[in-house]
Amino acid sequence: MIKNITNVRGIKCWGAHTGIKSMRRDLALIYSEVPANVGMVTTQNQVVAEPIKLARKYMADGKAQAIVVNAGNANACTGPDGYKGAEAMAQAAADELKIEPEMVLVASTGLIGEPFPTEEITKGIRDNIRKLASKSSAGSFAANAILTTDTFAKEGFLEFDLDGFEVNMAGIAKGSGMIHPRLGTMLAFIVTDVAIEVDLLQKTVREVAEKTFNMITVDGDTSTNDIVAVLANGMAENEPMKTKRDKGYKVFRAKLEEMMEHLAKLIVSDGEGASKFITYEAFNAPDEETARTLVRAVFDSTLVKAAMFGRDPNWGRIICAAGNAGVPFDYRSVDLYLGDDNSQVLVLEKGIPQKYDRKYMKKLLRAADITIRLDLNNGDAKAKGWGADLTTDYVLFNSVYTT
Repeated sequence: MIKNITNVRGIKCWGAHTGIKSMRRDLALIYSEVPANVGMVTTQNQVVAEPIKLARKYMADGKAQAIVVNAGNANACTGPDGYKGAEAMAQAAADELKIEPEMVLVASTGLIGEPFPTEEITKGIRDNIRKLASKSSAGSFAANAILTTDTFAKEGFLEFDLDGFEVNMAGIAKGSGMIHPRLGTMLAFIVTDVAIEVDLLQKTVREVAEKTFNMITVDGDTSTNDIVAVLANGMAENEPMKTKRDKGYKVFRAKLEEMMEHLAKLIVSDGEGASKFITYEAFNAPDEETARTLVRAVFDSTLVKAAMFGRDPNWGRIICAAGNAGVPFDYRSVDLYLGDDNSQVLVLEKGIPQKYDRKYMKKLLRAADITIRLDLNNGDAKAKGWGADLTTDYVLFNSVYTT
């Protein structure tokens, strides 16, 4: 059986249907048998959902023991009643689990601006807490219960050796639309049994999210509800890591980056209406921040996304987008490559347009996986990002989202 979030020591889950969404699970419960340290990043949108406000308050000390997520209603732009609803979710879970409400991380996803159905959701929490289980099916139920417009559940599991200790790490995520790199760009929850101090965990989560979840986009919209949270309950019983110099830290960080990148790519691959998965690379840059900024500028271009959808090798749009990134960019020193995973065509060399077979290029751009590579020839730093194309299906889907 495929391992998932329930294969992390001390983790139990459940996913239930409370009636908020028609015919689909809409309530996810994740519980650690012992208190866990938390690393968390949340939306940079100035319009912040009520559960995110509560999570920032409750998780300020870096401690949690449970996660409760509802789908079908974002509980955003809902005012004082919405905030009370988020508090009620935490209280309901705390009462049933016999823990403090401040140990419950609450999140929501769904339609913005709709009255929050507090009674239905809290009843669902109270009715389903007793079903928490460590069975693999329970983990899958939880992964499915956080979905909105997603077409499949997004899960991941890693098992690795950490200085002689077996460590497990697993995650679930949701995201299909309103995906844009501004810290957490959707909902993602990762649990691990590693022992790591709160401050180091928080710093690591922020840094790794910047290289993974912050390097994806579908439509350029940052949600009101974005959150990435990592719970580490220490049940692997390794010596708690306190600094980046400690034994095992480099391995842990690499595995966390692997997990976050895996979940981030799954989100892009499920982009609303998307027909292509596009990898963007900027390399030989003067520094990593410049490389990341250039990648983001290119993958955020509506014209670039539209060209990739139409299999149009209009590489001038890519150079134009890079020039608008707000960082020094001299196209006369740049090499630009377009193609698929197996074949890359040089279309610009040191600012000079190259001759290429347009029919062959259009054939390459029919692939589901496309790669765009910018060689800046100006250093040794690099960055990657991932995005979807902009399709007519995306426009049609989102033109009737609530009707």
